[in-house]
Amino acid sequence: MLDEQGEQLDRVEEGLDRINEDMRQAERNLTNLEKCCGLCVCPWKKWRGFEKNSSYQQAFKAGEDGKIVTSQPVRMSDDRNGPQVSGDYITRVTNDAREDEMNENLTQVGGIIGNLKHMAMDMGNELDMQNTQLDRIETKADSNVDRIQLADKRANKVLRKQ
Repeated sequence: MLDEQGEQLDRVEEGLDRINEDMRQAERNLTNLEKCCGLCVCPWKKWRGFEKNSSYQQAFKAGEDGKIVTSQPVRMSDDRNGPQVSGDYITRVTNDAREDEMNENLTQVGGIIGNLKHMAMDMGNELDMQNTQLDRIETKADSNVDRIQLADKRANKVLRKQ
């Protein structure tokens, strides 16, 4: 379930990146439309570029996209191979087969609880990664909305002049 959710978040983030690339192309086309006689940009109409905006740089972090991964992520504070209780779970009174069976059952329950703990830790790690991805998606979406609104204003100016 969390894997499917992570894949959906990956697709959403890829879609936002595609929107960003499409907007970059649309802004180039708008700059061409704003040129005087289609040849040169008038100095008073020179477009600064949305990519110099701090919200864009925070959302898309151009310098981080091409980084090479040199090591794999390491599990944080995982005690899977840590100390395990292997002694008696109960105090023996009669030292018979029933106490042996109870101790065996409690050992199995302890193993199952340990497995549940590790599953919960894995789920927590996955949720932490997805939360950071959701934060990235939110900043990218906000940046794309601002960029689209600005491009819309520019396009309306170009259309009014013609």
